Amino acid sequence: QVQLVESGGGLVQAGGSLRLSCAASGGTVSSYGMAWFRQAPGKERELVAVITSGGRTYHADSVKGRFTISRDNGKNAVDLQMNSLKPEDTAIYYCAASDSASRWYAGPGISYKYWGQGTQVTVPS
Repeated sequence: QVQLVESGGGLVQAGGSLRLSCAASGGTVSSYGMAWFRQAPGKERELVAVITSGGRTYHADSVKGRFTISRDNGKNAVDLQMNSLKPEDTAIYYCAASDSASRWYAGPGISYKYWGQGTQVTVPS
């Protein structure tokens, strides 16, 4: 059973940066397909970024060029570096892990079994 704990959220002005981290226990992040999702008030949950066990990455068009997903095997964590933040990035950000994902496919449509509790990111307009 993998447990995921997100950290690093907060309030930041537009144009600023934040780095979210998802620490895992009970499993090794390099063995799982890992992802970041977000959900804004009144909106559906949205896939933000994926990193596969093989190291391939995917970033949604809405964040491409601004956000970067990475894996830190030493910390057993997956990070999301968020730059040039916009008010529309305001959401609760969730980390997720899949034990059935392809090692090499990074993109939408993957089923995630394990979820963190989320961390709030607020970018005032």
